[in-house]
Amino acid sequence: MYSILAVDDSASMRKMVSFTLTGAGYQVVEAVDGQDGYEKAQSHKIDLVLTDQNMPRLDGLGLTRKLREHPVFKTIPILILTTESSDQMKQAGRAAGATGWLVKPFDPNRLLQVLQKVLG
Repeated sequence: MYSILAVDDSASMRKMVSFTLTGAGYQVVEAVDGQDGYEKAQSHKIDLVLTDQNMPRLDGLGLTRKLREHPVFKTIPILILTTESSDQMKQAGRAAGATGWLVKPFDPNRLLQVLQKVLG
């Protein structure tokens, strides 16, 4: 069973993501912002990170950069789920090391298709 770290400062968004993922058989670790996500990534076995971009304390790009600095997280997929859809933001995401970019509001089926593709 894959374990996914879902990082979002919106409780309702975390609930929706968590509900979608657990319903599809994934294990979910929730975090309230990038800093919390970074700490939880250290203490759980994580197969994929799904993070919001705009958050207090540490945003999605900051979290992506911090995770990519660690050998453990060099290769795990990091998907940014955000309302930001500009090409500039997507380029910044790629530069930070993000695997992919999903735009909110997300379609649960689309999210699951992307996860299956990324996790193999």
